[in-house]
This record gives sequence, structure tokens and C-alpha cells, in this order.
Amino acid sequence: MKIKEKQVKSIITKSNLPDADFVMNPYIGCQHACKYCYADFMKRFTGHNGEEWGSFVDVKINAPETISLRFIKKDSLILIGSVTDPYQPLEAKYKITRECLERLLESQPRLEILTKSSLVLRDLDLLKQFKNLRVGVSVGVLDNDLSRKLEPCASSPKQRLETLKRLHEEGIRTYLFISPMFPEITDFKELIKLSREYADEVLFENLNIRANNKRNIFNFLQENRPELIPLYEQIQKDQSYWNGLEKEISKYCEQSKIPYKIYFHHGRKK
Repeated sequence: MKIKEKQVKSIITKSNLPDADFVMNPYIGCQHACKYCYADFMKRFTGHNGEEWGSFVDVKINAPETISLRFIKKDSLILIGSVTDPYQPLEAKYKITRECLERLLESQPRLEILTKSSLVLRDLDLLKQFKNLRVGVSVGVLDNDLSRKLEPCASSPKQRLETLKRLHEEGIRTYLFISPMFPEITDFKELIKLSREYADEVLFENLNIRANNKRNIFNFLQENRPELIPLYEQIQKDQSYWNGLEKEISKYCEQSKIPYKIYFHHGRKK
């Protein structure tokens, strides 16, 4: 793991995401090293071309000092963790995310944090002081063995669901982010069943197979679920599987009276 401390001009940037006005990413790169991650597209913008995703992290060492909300409207939403996990293991040492939260406390912006790490519980004392904050916990695969192969350095699925529960019990608004959804592997109904009492909303995102993660995904399938390879190849050619799954999710959530949102991006055909 190559760790580099880096000075930055600003930690808050405008967002192109559908439900976030601005994003904050305290790190460049991510120790979780998820095999399916499509965020490694940013390597070409940060001088990391040729480096394996998960093998490097740049720490934005002065990030808290750069925070300024001068040009941000009060009702704008700031998402912490759009292309890197703000609570990846290095956060335990550097505390960049924690220091950013401390800086934001006085101004009380609308905040959202997305993570797949139980380390977020360390900052409960700060999180509880924000008036307009919610925390999302990402889980796509329940099977611990498969999860470890796909997300080698992330908290286990069980730990993440327990984290969601603890956040909810502490009075923090939460959502379960079922992402990415692996066809015929992700059991979204079971995930909802396990978290229904602790998630105020459920969000869904499909698996995006792109040029940068295709090899890793198909290598994973070859080693663990080779019978699914034809399905995944077909999914790349048309959207019928995802269209059908969207309808199934909508029907299930509406019948079960579960607040939900679906963020399916079918990606390009490769």
C-alpha cells in the first residue's frame, strides 16, 4: 500500500450526482480495494495511471483547513464519500473525516455520509450533533466469503448491518444502500428483511460492468460462480434484466410500504 500525504486547495467540489449538490472525499483512492469499483476512473486525473486500485491512497492532509461554505446555499446537500470511503482503515490513524466533521459542526449544513465501514461509529459523538444528517451503509452481498473476495478490506456484511442498527438506535437517520446488486447473487429481499427496523430508506444501485472493472468481475465469477457468466455476458448486451429487476424491486417495496429509490445506470455496452 502506497500512502502519500497531499496538500489540496479545496475538499468540497460540485457534484454531478442526482441527489447531491456537493461532494467531499477526504482521500484519493480506497483501501477497501473492491473488485467491482468503477471509481478507479479517477486514476487518470490524479497521477495514478498504471497503479492497481486499492494499492494506493493519497491523504488530503490539510482537508479540514480548506473547508469553506461561503458559496454553498444552506439547503445544498454535501455527500461525504462519493468516490472513496471516508472511513477506510487509514481514517483510524489520520482522522481527516472526523476533523472535517468538527469543522462543519458550527455551520450545520445538510450532510450525507456513505460508507461500508463500522469505523463510522467512532464519530457518533459528532454525528449526533448535526441537525440535518443521514448516514448510508452499503451492502451488496450477504455471503461473508464472497464479500471478502469482492471487498477484501471492508467491514463484513454482518458488521455493516450491525452498524446500521447502532446508528438508528442513536437517533441518526439512516439508509441501506444495496449496492452493487450482483445478478443472482444479491438477495435484496433478505437484506431488507435483516435491516427493516433500522433503515429509514432503502436505495438500490445495479452492478456497472465497465472497461475498467470487467476483468475483475469476470475473474471473480470464473472462480466462484462460473455458471453465471453467460447471464452477465447477456446483461452487457441489453437492459432487459435490469428493467425487470427494477419492476420487481418497486413492486416489493410498495407492497411492503418501504421508502426506496432506485439508481440504476446501465452503463455502456462493452
